[in-house]
Formats: sequence, C-alpha cells, structure tokens
Amino acid sequence: MKQPDPQTGLEVLRAFLRERSPLAALRIMAARVGHFFQIPLPGFHPFVVFGPEANRKVLVTEREKLRWRNPDPVTDLLRQGVLVTDGMQHDQYRTLMEPMLHPSQLSGYAQIMDEQTDRVTKLWQEEEIVDMLVEGRKIALLIIMQSLFSVDAWEDLPRLWSPILKSIEYISPGAWILWRRIPRPGFQKPLRELDEYLYCIISERRRIIGESLSSSISTPPSDLLGHLLASGLNDERIRDQMLTMLIAGHDTSTALLAWTFVLLGKHPDIYTGLVQALAYEDKPPLLDQVIKETLRLYPPIHIGNRIVAESMDFGNGNQIPAGERMFYSIYLTHRDPNVWSQSDQFCPDRFERGRKTPPFSYVPFGGGPRACIGAAFGQAEARCILARLLRSYTFDPIEFDRIRAHMGATLEPRPGVFMRVTKKDGFDAQ
Repeated sequence: MKQPDPQTGLEVLRAFLRERSPLAALRIMAARVGHFFQIPLPGFHPFVVFGPEANRKVLVTEREKLRWRNPDPVTDLLRQGVLVTDGMQHDQYRTLMEPMLHPSQLSGYAQIMDEQTDRVTKLWQEEEIVDMLVEGRKIALLIIMQSLFSVDAWEDLPRLWSPILKSIEYISPGAWILWRRIPRPGFQKPLRELDEYLYCIISERRRIIGESLSSSISTPPSDLLGHLLASGLNDERIRDQMLTMLIAGHDTSTALLAWTFVLLGKHPDIYTGLVQALAYEDKPPLLDQVIKETLRLYPPIHIGNRIVAESMDFGNGNQIPAGERMFYSIYLTHRDPNVWSQSDQFCPDRFERGRKTPPFSYVPFGGGPRACIGAAFGQAEARCILARLLRSYTFDPIEFDRIRAHMGATLEPRPGVFMRVTKKDGFDAQ
C-alpha cells in the first residue's frame, strides 16, 4: 500500500481546517495516494477504497467476505433492521418489504406525494425566505409515513421533529468513532419517544386488524406495515424495520431535494431550462438528468461502512486483513477524474440518453443483491416533489456562498438552503 508523504499529510490537515469537512481530506488522499489507502488516526484506522473495480468487488463478486453489521450507533438504533443485518435474516426482511417498494407500486404513491407537498407549501407566505433543507424534510417525513404506514403525521410533526433530528444526530459521525463508549447525554429521552410513537402505530394497526377479523366493516390498509404484521414478526422486529425505513427513507430524500435546490440555485441557466421543460412536458428528460447529476455530486449515502470478515485482495499488494473496518467511498467514485470528465462540475447532460459510463462507476444506491431497497421509491419521490414545486413557485437563492457539505447520517448542505419563494400565477395548493 502506498503511504502518504509528509507533504500530503500537511495538505490533508490544511484542507480539513479550511473546509471543515473530512471530504476535503479524503479528496486529497485519493488524489495523492490512489484508490486504496488507510486513515491513520489513533484508535481509528479504517481502509478506504473507491472506483468501479473496488465497487464491483465490494458489492458483488466478494460481498460475502463483508459484514454490514458494525459495532456502531446505527446498529444500536436500528437493532435488527434490514439495513444492519446479514445473511438469511437480512434476506427474510428484504423479501417481506420489497413488494411495497417495487416500481409497480409507485403510481399509487404519486397522489400522496403531491398532497403532502402541498400541505407544507400552503403555509409559505409570499416572498418568504424558507430553508429547503427543513421544508424538504417535512415533505419527506409526511410522504414516508403515509405511503408505507398509512399514517397521517401532519399533526404529529411538532412532537416528532426533535426525536427525528436527535436520532439522525445519534448515528452521525462524531467523537464516538474514536471512543466507542463515550458518554452521550441527551439522546435517551428523544429516542424513547420515537420508539413509543412507532409502538403506538403498531398497536393501533393490530387493533384494526382484530376488529376486521370479527366483522366485515373495515379492511386494514395494504401497506408495508400490513405486510410486516401479516408475516408474524413481533412488535420489536416490526419497530426495527419501520424505524429503518423512516430514518433512511426520509433522510436520503431530504438530502437529495436540498442539494438539487443548491445546484439549481447556483446554475440559473439549468434552473430556467428545467422550469421551461416542466411547463410543456409531464416528465421532461432534463428532470431525471438533474436528479442523477445531483446524486453523482452529492450522494446522500456517501460512504459504505463494512467489517471485513475474510481478508480481501485489491491488487498491487493492497490487502485488508479480516477483522478490519473498510469504507467504500461513493463520493470519491462519483468524482473520480479517471471516470468523469469535469468531475467536480454540475453537468446534467452527462446523463443524456445513450451516454455510457463504466459499470459500478455510478452507485448512489449501492449495487448488487443489497442495492438500496427504496431506490425506485426515492427517485420517483424526487421527480414528483421537484416537478410540483418548480411548477408552483419560483425560487431565488439566498447566501448560497456559505453552503458546505456536512457528513452526517447523510451528506447534506449546511447551514441550510435558504430561498425566497414566490407563488406562480394560477397555482393554488389544495
């Protein structure tokens, strides 16, 4: 393994201090050392790999040598959720959940997506400055709750908001990386409140199912929660899958929506072209191109975290012993200049129909048998929300020069995405 020289170490430190983000350090390590390196921190020295060939190995050809279940807060939070289980247990949960997230189901969610978008935007005042990171989160939360659990969470948002944010903070990178058992005050109460909320939903649905069995008056909703209940899982395991979908499902959508508005705000020519295309077409190709390019530059799940169960060889003498932690960097892959021309530039036309990129060079949803279970849902949701918003309002960016990429549970823009919103003539949210 090629080792960084002292000059590289200094550049890494300067970049980290300048941009206040580990992403800058990772970019310099990638440029100076290559597609395989190790982070040399005391008590934390994971291997980092990226690029199409590494992704193929990690996601497909040697995926059985890796474990998703890590001794991290995400496992503490999700317990036995589909995201943090391996082997037959994971396959069982995925089989239960896939039918309600299959592309064939997406048309049935479109009305929910429009309605929940309108519920949030109808509260906007004319020329109000709103944070699209916050507004997008509200929309995504309402959609995931209604679509997958048949729960109208509109009235619950005020009491859900803090527990949701605390759960995301709980699993975000922090001092626990260096000191796993560091005291973390302030989390127990909001995480308990979130659990209580989910258990109440499960209990209420069990009551409805019981009543439907004794009468023909009502039929329980056919949704993800219904599938989980019908499978015979106990309340604890159902809670784990619900929380997995709630956190992972809404936070990734939140980040995607927010970054899309950042990039459109910084590229007014593309913003204008997309608005014009939406005026004449239901699903213009440019909309998909903008979403895909946003996912390339700012993939919400920007890094994959694995434990190496069996030693792996990445060529050129680069090996990872069993028992080590390994990251595969989606962010670095998506900005690899060996694959992408003008790799740091926002160029939606690189996704025009007919253009090809090497396999496993574009992996915003992972790949292989464990590709993101909600990939189709998330993309359809983004198309629906963006089309609704851009047809209904104009968006003017405010202080976009301050925005930086923050490595939290997802990659999100901080301190926020502030835009002045103006309702278009003829639009009236219902």
